[in-house]
Amino acid sequence: MGGFVEAAISFPTVVFTPLLIVVIGYWIVVIVGGADPDTDSGSGEAGDGPLAFVGLTGVPMSIVFSLLVLFAWFGSLAGAELFAIPLWVILIAAIVAAFIITRVLVVLLARVWPHGPSASRADFIGLTCIIRTGTVTRTFGQAEVHAPDGSSAIVQVRQTGADKLTAGSRALLYDVDTDGEFFWVVPADIALPE
Repeated sequence: MGGFVEAAISFPTVVFTPLLIVVIGYWIVVIVGGADPDTDSGSGEAGDGPLAFVGLTGVPMSIVFSLLVLFAWFGSLAGAELFAIPLWVILIAAIVAAFIITRVLVVLLARVWPHGPSASRADFIGLTCIIRTGTVTRTFGQAEVHAPDGSSAIVQVRQTGADKLTAGSRALLYDVDTDGEFFWVVPADIALPE
């Protein structure tokens, strides 16, 4: 263990060791719920800034920085122990290798990383639905709604008017009650002109 610690605190690895400690501390905070890596400012997802210039966009900046530090630290440690070349060459090679590996991983991660705002109930406002329960009242009712992406959901619905909504009726979702977790509906033939 003494050789490992000595290598971690000797040049060129010592350049990246404090950064690696910061990265490990950050991810411990994330694990215990003290931070959210998706809320990084400047994540590069908008396609501008220094990360976009070097092609490191599509994932949060904390992930990009963590990968760069991890690979640079490991590359400098392994290079210093395995190769008998000048240490400044190992430092530069570790930085270049870390950038290349991080770039490849970011491109792969960006393909599966969710982009855009999260879906919410408010996205259903203005859509029509089909009533699936026998009737809809002020306290009870369910309907099936189809999102623009083709997915469907069964949602809780309520109505205030005297118009009777029964199974199979088309209705319009016009408001959402976030506290009660249901939508207010009106008959589609009243809300939408034919």
